Amino acid sequence: MGVANGKLTKELIAKQEDAFVNQIKEMIPSPFYLKFLRYFIAWFNRDIDEYIIPEYQKEIYGISFSASDKYDYIGSNYERMLNYHAAHDIGHALKDLALVGCTSFAANLGFQDSSMIIGRNFDFYINDEFAENKIVVFVNPEEGHKFAYITWASMIGVVSGMNEEGLTVTINAGKSEIPTKAATPISLLAREILQYAGNFDEAIAIARKRKIFVSESLLIGSAKDNNAIIIEKSPSRMDVVGADNNFLVCSNHFQGKLFANDPENIKYISESPSLYREERATQLIKSTDTVNYKEAAAILRDRNGLNGRSIGIGNEKAMAQMISHHSVIFIPLKRQMWVSTHPYQLGEYLEYNLNKVFSMSWNVPLKHGVYDSALTIPADPFLNSKAFVDFMLFRQQKYQIEKAIDENQQLPDEDEFINHFVSLDPDYYLGYKLAGDYYYNFDELKKAEKYYNLSLTKEFENTVARQHVKERLNSITRTFKSGNKH
Repeated sequence: MGVANGKLTKELIAKQEDAFVNQIKEMIPSPFYLKFLRYFIAWFNRDIDEYIIPEYQKEIYGISFSASDKYDYIGSNYERMLNYHAAHDIGHALKDLALVGCTSFAANLGFQDSSMIIGRNFDFYINDEFAENKIVVFVNPEEGHKFAYITWASMIGVVSGMNEEGLTVTINAGKSEIPTKAATPISLLAREILQYAGNFDEAIAIARKRKIFVSESLLIGSAKDNNAIIIEKSPSRMDVVGADNNFLVCSNHFQGKLFANDPENIKYISESPSLYREERATQLIKSTDTVNYKEAAAILRDRNGLNGRSIGIGNEKAMAQMISHHSVIFIPLKRQMWVSTHPYQLGEYLEYNLNKVFSMSWNVPLKHGVYDSALTIPADPFLNSKAFVDFMLFRQQKYQIEKAIDENQQLPDEDEFINHFVSLDPDYYLGYKLAGDYYYNFDELKKAEKYYNLSLTKEFENTVARQHVKERLNSITRTFKSGNKH
């Protein structure tokens, strides 16, 4: 399977690794630190093979034959492919990098029909190039259930998937301390559940027997149980959360009794956008009696804050944070799934029926795609709007300002540039905060004060950023009182 996977995706493996390594180099430009990172990852994952079942080691090894040799300085092809399976875990352990902030939900629970529906945004962001190509994989393994999952080249772990029994798995990052040693990557635990579990009990049993090295929530939908649960798992404990209503929302904090008094979880709830996003998802679900697949897409694409308030495009408190690698909708009892196309969750959602796909003959070339075009969810009209164009320009200019600050190089026509920059996404606090940071860096304190105060009129994503602004304003006030005015 691994060899076949590698041959089918060889060009995409090279493109994905280029995007991944280029982003690492951008984040860590120093050759010394890149070398250090190589040895750190080798040390951190020194025993990772002990936590990955042989079946998956072999599959990853098969894929590694199709990997490029140009990154040998990082590690052998197999070592790199193996270690990349822990990228999601490391990414959300280092949450300050803003790599992960997923949201998922299950609706229509307990209904005496087949309408149970599950939606999820997989907000794992490396860069735009990394998310350009998504792969839908259909697997007929030697053992276990046939299943489908959404992934990228070289990744056999599961972050979103459904099997032939109508069991779905989606993973959501939780608050974790920085781990000191690798264990089972969460995506490979999710893969094992998808491949070998047909109901809640079997999924829970698999989750219990594996040790992971970060905290994670797994939203499990089950056609056999006609319900959904959340498995909340940390490196040392595990809880199972059921639905109190006819829906269940999973963001990035733990909701069960076991973790209710956990200091890390309490702190994360108070500081992060996770609870706010859960509340917004709840509002959207409650706004309709029964959520159908088109309404599920509308929920996943929602860009507003609580009560429909505009909080800026790209705000982490919104369902659509504009960083999704993919978005997916499942109807487990009908074995249907809709997968978003590029970019983010804004492109068309294509419908795949697992019963139909697994009944097809794969011995001859397919004349048509395996999705049902009659059930395609159209692209979001926002994709063709001026606001979307402005947001993409906002993101480009954001990097320019950050680079100017890092390199201590002032922008030409800075006032005009900054004014235009904040106007591109006027309800987003980040533009004003970044403008304040820029002027503060170059000791233009009156301008910095103006933009910092403007940022405080907007909806911040987290308390850390708001505290940063308040501390800067206090510093400016002290400077003005000392008579050193700019």
